[in-house]
Amino acid sequence: MAVPIYPPKPQPGDCVAIVSPSRGLPGEVPLPYELGLRRLQEDFQLRAVEYPTTRTMGASPQARASDINAAFADPQVKAVIASVGGSDQITVLRYLDRDLIRANPKPFFGYSDNTNLVLFLRSLGIVSFHGGMVMTQYGRPGTLHPMTAESLRAALFSSGEFELRQAPLFGEVLGSWHDPRTFEVEPQMEPAEGWIWHNANRVVEGAGWGGDLEIVSWLLMADLAVQPVEVYSGGVLFLETGDSMPSAEEVYVIMRSMGERGLLEQFSALLMGRPKTWSRHRTLDAGQKTQFRQAQREAVLRALAEYAPQAVAVFDVDLGHTDPQLVIPCGGTIRVDGPERRVFVTY
Repeated sequence: MAVPIYPPKPQPGDCVAIVSPSRGLPGEVPLPYELGLRRLQEDFQLRAVEYPTTRTMGASPQARASDINAAFADPQVKAVIASVGGSDQITVLRYLDRDLIRANPKPFFGYSDNTNLVLFLRSLGIVSFHGGMVMTQYGRPGTLHPMTAESLRAALFSSGEFELRQAPLFGEVLGSWHDPRTFEVEPQMEPAEGWIWHNANRVVEGAGWGGDLEIVSWLLMADLAVQPVEVYSGGVLFLETGDSMPSAEEVYVIMRSMGERGLLEQFSALLMGRPKTWSRHRTLDAGQKTQFRQAQREAVLRALAEYAPQAVAVFDVDLGHTDPQLVIPCGGTIRVDGPERRVFVTY
């Protein structure tokens, strides 16, 4: 494939666009959003520019796409950051101006439903960044997690290699975003057991591709933002599961379909995010959480055994729907060092 385009990075004092490609949740739940904006401006010294649908629930796909096109076209804007995720962003892709965006590459930050835009940019040859949304990372209750902040700063402002580190503690439980008291205390955290390695017998380096597993499956079904499978040969796949908490069988079935498409076998390594085991609609006790994570890991290993048996895999990486969150460059270089049990990304 062609050499990926790393967009120029912003500098403190620059303007960044805030967009809501999925839904205008900041208009209904302003507390984490306003906190995130304040941190962007005070802690990162970036000037946030909101676009018309950022706080508008129910905005049409055309209107949301118009905001994205305008953000990439504006020469004053040096990066584009999603406010939050959702489930409707796939309808926006057809209205994006591919030529305009390709001619004006900028760093884009988002995950969850923003996997749509992350992989759309990847299909244009532009490196994008899986992670770092306003309401979830910048708007974290208590304080911005130091590991998240370190990764965000590196991804926003630097262009070198960055080592992903294992978190000693992690969290996934969120208090009510409507309650001001939520933001006065640190989120609930629990011990992290560390990364789990599979086939860790060599060093793999390649371009990253992936995101939220379910969003990836939707894009594959719609044949959107996906290139011929050979484009991904030798790359590093990164996946995670989100708030819908898909079952192990669902995870296996999606990865099996990726295998039947000839996609899974293209990747030399997989970074698998820690499974989400809590949502506002479903809670598990400690034993159920352990069983849920183990079952999902076994489902992934089953798919790898069938379609990519030589791939190096790392499980429970701190990417996606977890706290702290490490930013992953989609299209950028990822180096997985099995013998040393280390992972590096190039921002």
